[in-house]
Formats: sequence, structure tokens, C-alpha cells
Amino acid sequence: MGAIKKTNAAKYVPARVRVRLTVGQQVRNVRELQEMTQAELADSSGVPQPTISSIEADRVAIGVERAEKLARALRVHPAVLLWPNGWDANLETKRAG
Repeated sequence: MGAIKKTNAAKYVPARVRVRLTVGQQVRNVRELQEMTQAELADSSGVPQPTISSIEADRVAIGVERAEKLARALRVHPAVLLWPNGWDANLETKRAG
């Protein structure tokens, strides 16, 4: 087995964001990819169907607790729902500084 080659992080550029999604759009996308209805998601997550509808329409904030319940039922990490456009570590560094 060969030696692990070090990479030069300076020559990599983050991918450009092509589409920005809201939390509600992301919840709907993941639910539809799992081929679930809102009623099925409500049954498996314990979150009422009208609340899921409101989250998907961006009328209600998802919150961490609901995100955890929905993520468990959708078999994804809660971060997938909470940060649909990814996490920008550079932005956090700028805020801290």
C-alpha cells in the first residue's frame, strides 16, 4: 500500500450554490424522496400532519426538537433539514472574529 498523499487545500474551491432551499422546501424534498405522504410522516414522527404542512409552507419554524423527530422518521441527520444549503464554516469564522 502506498503512502497517503497530502493535498493542498488552497487549490480547492467550494462548489457554488445553484439553488437555495428553505427549510420547508428541504423537508418536502426529503419526504418525497422517501416516497412518504405528510400523513405517513406524521404517523412515523409524532409531529401532527397540519404542523408538517405548515413547516413545508414555511409558515412555522421547524425547531430543533421537531427537526430531530422528522429526521429520525425520514432517516436523515437533523442537519440535513435544519441547514438545507449547507454550513459555511468561513461565515462562522468571520462572525467570531
